[in-house]
Amino acid sequence: FYLVKLNNMSKIDDMALFVQIVKTGGLAAAGRKIGLSPASITLRLNALERRYHTRLLNRTTRKISLTDAGSRFFEACLRVVEEVENAEALLRAADENLSGRLRITAPSDFGRQYVAPALSEYVGLYPGVIPQLHLTDNVVDLVEEGYDLAIRYGNLPDSNLVVRHLASNYRVLVASPGYLEKQGRPGHPDDLARHRCLVLERFGEPLDEWRFVFDGRHKSVRVRPALTSNDGAVIRQWTLADGGIAYKSIRDVQGDLDKGRLQTVLDDYVVGFQSSDVLTTGLQFVFPSRRYMPRHVEAFVEFFRTRLS
Repeated sequence: FYLVKLNNMSKIDDMALFVQIVKTGGLAAAGRKIGLSPASITLRLNALERRYHTRLLNRTTRKISLTDAGSRFFEACLRVVEEVENAEALLRAADENLSGRLRITAPSDFGRQYVAPALSEYVGLYPGVIPQLHLTDNVVDLVEEGYDLAIRYGNLPDSNLVVRHLASNYRVLVASPGYLEKQGRPGHPDDLARHRCLVLERFGEPLDEWRFVFDGRHKSVRVRPALTSNDGAVIRQWTLADGGIAYKSIRDVQGDLDKGRLQTVLDDYVVGFQSSDVLTTGLQFVFPSRRYMPRHVEAFVEFFRTRLS
């Protein structure tokens, strides 16, 4: 009985080691991470491959890569290691004070306006929590990058992620009063061809197809970017500075609209105002696929949901 238990623990340790090797990208890097020599790492990896009679990694002097079997094994190991970590987290959850690392990724503009101040307030309540906030308008791999939580707009096709609805949202076209006074107000989506359009860029490609409803149908209009950026907050700043017209989520610009710094245009044509796009551009919490969530992560989720509402 005890030999079986020890053998199972050894297997879990080897799975955790294999996860570290893949995440760090090499045997030497994994050894430095967990305090083992490259020779020890190599011996344990060789023993792991002998145990299952299959090659898990292709290794050269410069890099490693997963075999097909190794890729499947890595995903399974990742789930096992997460379950063990979550089980330990449940035992630690009995502590009255929340603590632990909290890694979050969020859209740039929304993150600056909402997530960053919420994190500051949350850490004031729970000083034992160590937050790391990564702002990007690109979609990142939560598992590979080691994030606890993402906040994203829109529905996500990856079924391996856990998604919780956070808030409704829709997109609007906005411009500053100064820009509209100089350049005039567009009356139809086709009029955008003569306007300066400020376009978000993702993975090096401009998101220059803007969605509208006219002639009773949903249509996309490809605009010509006057300025592009991969940072949504920069797009909003350009818009405030009379730079042109931008296609923004309502939550990013609501404060500017309330204070008159920006105005919406083409309301009769924008998909969001037709109420048909609210769900597809909604704001979501996204988590790595796992059954249990560390207590300090769950607490922030509820804290932020309440604060945002």
